[in-house]
Amino acid sequence: MFSVIKLARWPFAIIAILLASQAFGHGMSEAERQSIIEGGNLRYLWIGASHMLSGYDHLLFVFGIIFFLTKFKEIVKYITAFTLGHSATLIFATFNGIQVNYFLIDAIIALSVCYIAFTNLDGFKKYLDIKAPNMLMMIASLGLIHGLGLSTRLQQLPLSEDELLMNIISFNIGIEVGQILALAIMLILLAGWRKADSFKPFSKLSNYGLIFAGLYLFMMQMHGYAHVTNPDEFGFSADNHIHQHIKIDEERAIQIINNTSHDTID
Repeated sequence: MFSVIKLARWPFAIIAILLASQAFGHGMSEAERQSIIEGGNLRYLWIGASHMLSGYDHLLFVFGIIFFLTKFKEIVKYITAFTLGHSATLIFATFNGIQVNYFLIDAIIALSVCYIAFTNLDGFKKYLDIKAPNMLMMIASLGLIHGLGLSTRLQQLPLSEDELLMNIISFNIGIEVGQILALAIMLILLAGWRKADSFKPFSKLSNYGLIFAGLYLFMMQMHGYAHVTNPDEFGFSADNHIHQHIKIDEERAIQIINNTSHDTID
């Protein structure tokens, strides 16, 4: 049998793997862009699903929502509030071409992960000595922010002017399919663990882990924003952020070598 210590390490290991997979969330590869151009609405649906399943900030938020929920009715209520929230801004913002800097919106999304974990730990009462805001309203409100982040990424794709609304709806359906799949896995794992003696220390460590993950993601996004105000405009997207750093260092090195050579010749 695994010890409590070994079990407690799991959430941090999972978070570390997720964070190491990408420096920033929501990146769309060139292959995905091309598949959108060549395909139709089914492509949008597929990419929406895969996008949610790889969007660890959204998944961490959903994990925080359902962590202490045991009744099916309660799970449906809170997940529906989140779904309605992110669907509303995803559709509205994309259809109307509303964009925000994705470093900033992803930074806020990262803080939403911290918020849900802080609430799970009863932080408002323990540390602030105040009553926590209405959870259902907060989840719906934070869902609006998550949807804006999804919309910002979706607008990076070559959307069809003739079938714009269907493209958006297809992508959104894909997002919901991915969310349901991820949610089912989370609920199965949690349901099998709740009765174990190790669940109590695991729950505390997991939610502190969510706060750590959220703060880490927040700092990474603000780091990206601090470098470039309009990332995509300068070829400084989330996908190539690290590579761009390398390129900058290489260019500086070449410049130093060239300057040294000129000084020597002079």
